[in-house]
Amino acid sequence: MIDIKVVNKSDNDLPIFSTSNSAGVDIRAFLDENILIKPGERVMIPTGLFIELPSGYEAHIRPRSGLAIKNGITVLNSPGTIDADYRGEIKVILINHSKESFTVNSGDRICQMVINKFESFNWISSESLSNSDRGEGGFGHSGIN
Repeated sequence: MIDIKVVNKSDNDLPIFSTSNSAGVDIRAFLDENILIKPGERVMIPTGLFIELPSGYEAHIRPRSGLAIKNGITVLNSPGTIDADYRGEIKVILINHSKESFTVNSGDRICQMVINKFESFNWISSESLSNSDRGEGGFGHSGIN
């Protein structure tokens, strides 16, 4: 388990894991007034949360399945990535894929956040790549039916 510094400027409690095996925490909206998202519209929702991730970690902002199936609301740039050197407020881009308007209220759970360890890498220029069973087969070509 890692420690993450957080500044909470919202009036919401800090996000918590719902169960002992939850991969992420639900993030809540922090609004001065409700926001109406019309069908096809996208909006940026503030959370009042600011975090300091350790080097070598990132945070992913992901949709909540309940909002997606029940209301057609999802995170537009999913997963949204928060880099370890970002210190600004976490804001979430939501889009309404339904045919009905949807209201976001302050305190509503709007997304989930998962923390991941990552590896930096170096490019090595090459004229060719090694062969594999899959080769150049792209989308839908994993060989598994």
